[in-house]
Amino acid sequence: MVGERGRKLLDRVTAGIPASENPVTHVARMPARAAGFAPWPEWSAPEVVAACTAAGVGNPWRHQVEAACLAHAGRHVVISTGTASGKSLAYQLPVLSGLARDAKTTALYLAPTKALGADQLRSVSTLDIPGVRAAAFDGDTPVTERDWVRAHANWVFSNPDMLHRGILSAHSRWAQFFRGLRYVVVDECHSYRGVFGSHVALLLRRLRRVAQYYGASPVFVLASATTAAPAEFASRLTGLPCSAVTEDASPRGARTIALWEPPLIEALSGENGAPVRRPAGAEAARILTELVVEGARSLAFVRSRRSAELTALGARRLLSEVDPSLTETVAAYRSGFLPEERRELEQALLSGRLLGVATTNALELGVDIAGLDAVVLAGYPGTLASFWQQSGRAGRSGDEALVVFVARDDPLDTYLVHHPQALLERPVETAVLDPANPYVLGPQLACAVAELPLTEPELAAFGGPAARAVLAELAEQKLLRRRTSGWYWTSRDRPHAEVGIRGSGGDQIAVVEADSGRMLGTVDPGSACFAVHPGAVYLHQGSSYVVDELDLETELALVHAEDPDWNTSPREIVDITVLSTERQCHHNGVTVSLGEVAVTSQVVGYLRRRPSGEVLDHTALDLPEQRLQTRAVWYTVSAELLESPTGSGHSVGTGARVAGAEGPGATAQAGEPAGAAAHPVRAGNSRPAADEAAGEPTGTEARRAGTEMHPVGTEAHPAGNEARPAEAEAHPVKTETHPSEIETHPAGTEARPAETETHPAGTEAHRVKTEMHSGGAEVLPAEAEAHRAETRMRPVGTEAGIPVGTGIAGRAPGGAGLIPARVPGALHAAEHAAIGLLPLFATCDRWDIGGVSTAWHEDTGEATVFVHDGHPGGAGFADRGYAAIVPWLAATREAIVSCECPAGCPSCVQSPKCGNGNDPLDKAGAVAVLGTVLGALRQHGEKCGHGGT
Repeated sequence: MVGERGRKLLDRVTAGIPASENPVTHVARMPARAAGFAPWPEWSAPEVVAACTAAGVGNPWRHQVEAACLAHAGRHVVISTGTASGKSLAYQLPVLSGLARDAKTTALYLAPTKALGADQLRSVSTLDIPGVRAAAFDGDTPVTERDWVRAHANWVFSNPDMLHRGILSAHSRWAQFFRGLRYVVVDECHSYRGVFGSHVALLLRRLRRVAQYYGASPVFVLASATTAAPAEFASRLTGLPCSAVTEDASPRGARTIALWEPPLIEALSGENGAPVRRPAGAEAARILTELVVEGARSLAFVRSRRSAELTALGARRLLSEVDPSLTETVAAYRSGFLPEERRELEQALLSGRLLGVATTNALELGVDIAGLDAVVLAGYPGTLASFWQQSGRAGRSGDEALVVFVARDDPLDTYLVHHPQALLERPVETAVLDPANPYVLGPQLACAVAELPLTEPELAAFGGPAARAVLAELAEQKLLRRRTSGWYWTSRDRPHAEVGIRGSGGDQIAVVEADSGRMLGTVDPGSACFAVHPGAVYLHQGSSYVVDELDLETELALVHAEDPDWNTSPREIVDITVLSTERQCHHNGVTVSLGEVAVTSQVVGYLRRRPSGEVLDHTALDLPEQRLQTRAVWYTVSAELLESPTGSGHSVGTGARVAGAEGPGATAQAGEPAGAAAHPVRAGNSRPAADEAAGEPTGTEARRAGTEMHPVGTEAHPAGNEARPAEAEAHPVKTETHPSEIETHPAGTEARPAETETHPAGTEAHRVKTEMHSGGAEVLPAEAEAHRAETRMRPVGTEAGIPVGTGIAGRAPGGAGLIPARVPGALHAAEHAAIGLLPLFATCDRWDIGGVSTAWHEDTGEATVFVHDGHPGGAGFADRGYAAIVPWLAATREAIVSCECPAGCPSCVQSPKCGNGNDPLDKAGAVAVLGTVLGALRQHGEKCGHGGT
């Protein structure tokens, strides 16, 4: 029976839960798919075919052969198929055949993580094909072995970081390798988006010109998870025309997908008395425990390093009460571990000694684990591509499997578990990057010129006029010189070591145990002030440490072992300044803008909290300021429009239409705290302990020391986040500890303001046969679903517990009808919810973006809500928000209206990273403000593309 194994596992994890309290909101079954085979190509080397056959590959699948033949014919190709679809063979076949036939041929393999590179190297080495000398060249390769790799390896397995720092920077030592370079394999290329992807795009152009210098013109073979417009994206990444292979002919086992909403904790209330749900990490630990007891090999994907540790600890604790012998079968896997620790865990995973693993998305792109029975996703991973990549780890051997998506207590996750079509039937996003970002282009051009003089004809590959302008700036800085034949590097210092391609802003901060001198791990410099500030709690391999000292100059954090019964939440002050306005549209009292901003922030202290949410004390800190120059989208609303009960120039018909505004397939991604009162302090803006955090450059100058601006809500630093009172997990964001390994999705981007997202129709991976249930063990009772439907249909003023008589329900259409005292809370709530929902329209995670709202901003002269990118120079998220302003804000409003809480909660307008403790927040006011803004945009915004739905 299709789905029998998955159904059995789901019954196990829901056993004992009363039907009236069942957390499962929806169940979908994805049927099995038969394989489509093709014969081995005639050009395949016999020894390669024999080795593959001996390894268990009887006949290749059609998509493998199609991609391999294109590469063999010299065409650049991207293969974009689902998880476990055998993409490796598509590039192994032409590469291995070429290496076996020609002793001078070489190949380069690039992976976004060292774990994935090591896994693929093992796969190739196991085939043991004569003449193939495959070797790793990454941060874990001992110095003594690197000379051998340069001199003798003909297939080098590396990553973008080592290509940047260790290969291109010393290309003369790799001359023999470059002369024979025939293939470049770029694995999991969909992860190269945003700022990181923009760096990699320019890095690949540098690789091409160095190879050309030595007489080689390699064929690029890219492998990607299912993504929209793969050929277009691959061409933008490599700068070369690429053909796409997208029809997946691999077999797939049946999967049962369950959407799970954790129950409310009746005995606990959150900030400002808001209802609190059971943490997703705690739910994942319980589900993982049940799966391990059942003997199911399982992965639990969580959102941060700290969460991985806590989830594994929770599962072990529960298992110790059931069967102590099983406690050693559960572990955490995350970045920040030392190389030997990672290798040991990977071997335990592959051998089956570990049954349950709590992991960050380090394993999304990492070890090729076969035969998993279940995958648990604790929180939406940020993009649909990641969701399907992670869930695809289940049933990788064709067996039936279970996937459980556990919603965090935030707007996007809550929206998804109640709108399953937005998760299961929507096409995946388009991955976009912007190599023209000056913060990326400048450092990359400096490296390119330092490697080889840059000539005029080569400028086209690097952006043409944009590149010429950047080169002129570098020449003014006396770093290079323009001559008639091109640009030449003149500085004595090589630039490569100073350029962090993952946006980390410098070398990693080492976390060292003070007593023993033992190095525990590393932390990204952009998150150091949040993750390892003095007094912070740091988790490593299940053990707790407290930070004694953070020295940013020596890049060292000293800790001591301690197991406190509290966690820490940093507090931060934030300010935002408009530097330039690139695009702007006025709509009768509402103005929408896109441009550059400067965000300054400083961690000024931290709170110690118990897991219950009780605040023990506040400790002041003296840490340096950080300054982030980036891009933002913002809208302003005139005082007349905010306060007027009739609005300004808006018809009754328009207002009525707006009252029922709905978002496209929006997915409310939330977790933003509810508002911030007078001062721009982000209370408890705790970045995940040693977690990935968006890398903001360290800055020094605050625009206004004692700022008069008083932004209402500030989520200014995307990477920062505060664990909710009931949830001690931190939240994700950034790159892995070692510069050559990443564990979260590099900041995704949508590059151009006017660019819109396109999705191919009928993506195979999303043709899901869904099944809604009205009761029993599979979903919430019918009454609850009916209540939700009724809630979504109520008119403004009566929705979701918004009381009549607040000054909103009886207002005339067009104006918000708010008294001045309510404006800050209304804007703040709207800001939080909008940040939560932007990932529905941009390939990003809410931790990649930030926001500030204020009842009066100095640069605009009006009430303003900002949403900004969390990366220097921008990553394209603000541009996409500007282009999709109407559907984005409509979905935001719908998410608030649909939430059943009376006054605001983490599922709609509260945020886990609010600098002002989610106060003030005005849920009903946010609905009124968004309705007013949408009314203006829809009536007057057609001329600039803001009037659509």
